[in-house]
Amino acid sequence: MLNLSSNRLKQPTFQLATTWLIADCMEAKAKQELWTRQKPETLAVLREQAIIQSTESSNRIEGVTISANRLRPLVIAKSRPRDRSEEELAGYRRALDWIFSRKGKVTLNAEVIKRLHAMAQGGTKLAGSGDAGQWKTRGNEIVEIQPTGHSRVRFVPATAKETPGLIDKLCRSYQQELDNQTLPPILLVATFVFDFLCIHPFRDGNGRVSRLLTTLLLQTQGFEVSRYISLERLVEDAENDYYQVLEQSSRKWREDKNDVVPWWNFFLGIVRSGYRELENKVSLAAPRSAKTDLTQQVILEQVGEFTLGDLVAQLPSASPQLIKKVLAGLKQERKVQLEGRGRSARWRVVESR
Repeated sequence: MLNLSSNRLKQPTFQLATTWLIADCMEAKAKQELWTRQKPETLAVLREQAIIQSTESSNRIEGVTISANRLRPLVIAKSRPRDRSEEELAGYRRALDWIFSRKGKVTLNAEVIKRLHAMAQGGTKLAGSGDAGQWKTRGNEIVEIQPTGHSRVRFVPATAKETPGLIDKLCRSYQQELDNQTLPPILLVATFVFDFLCIHPFRDGNGRVSRLLTTLLLQTQGFEVSRYISLERLVEDAENDYYQVLEQSSRKWREDKNDVVPWWNFFLGIVRSGYRELENKVSLAAPRSAKTDLTQQVILEQVGEFTLGDLVAQLPSASPQLIKKVLAGLKQERKVQLEGRGRSARWRVVESR
């Protein structure tokens, strides 16, 4: 049932694409220290932006949203949550803080997973979070709602009775395969996350915990990209592919006949995209004004008409005042133009000739 304890994992057949993706991720990992030394100011801005985007995207994938004007105060200023949705976003932020504050390697076990779930669910302060940090007590099916309004069962996870034993076995198998160096560590991380999603051990919040585990395990293996680039945002951007690949790779998971390679390639592709974005932002940012420079990059990457509100949503770490200042400067340089006034105002990047 578990890919991490399957004999097929001992002699995997690698696609050429998988090999290339692993090589790209390893090469990027080797450059992390150089980027960190070169432009610490830029990385500080990216850290703040990533934690906001990660908190928002991971919850939004699960249908949990809050108003844009509450996001920054809640995540950065740590304002007191006003309702259940805000409690869950604040909890996800606390979970990220816990992960990034770990000084040494975390021993992965059931208690760590339960702790991440308890934090991501916002604890037990508000109604509806009473099962935070508790395994599911009844079966849960993964149901897809189709455009027609009809629903279909996409996957049947492990039963509630099977769950505690499978989680313990998954954690032991992960450490054993790491020790045996069966596969590159990044593939073991990807496989652990996949098996976790197939077990689906909690009544609610499994997706959020899977993304927290991704961050924790990648960091433990030396992949620091999620500190600076939101992998959750990249997953949200590829949400359709995410669910399609999960469905494809989970077929016949119970019979130990599933194909985990599509999931490997998707997972590696997200990590590689994160590193490419990190490299691009670090290499182009000016050390003296990192936040201003990153704001300018985002503006000049816009396609078609856009509003100030669009930029505020894409740049949660930049204040509206800073965005307006950068827009004014770019307008003076004739790199952007303004069309309309007030609420109907629209901006557009001026094409270079």
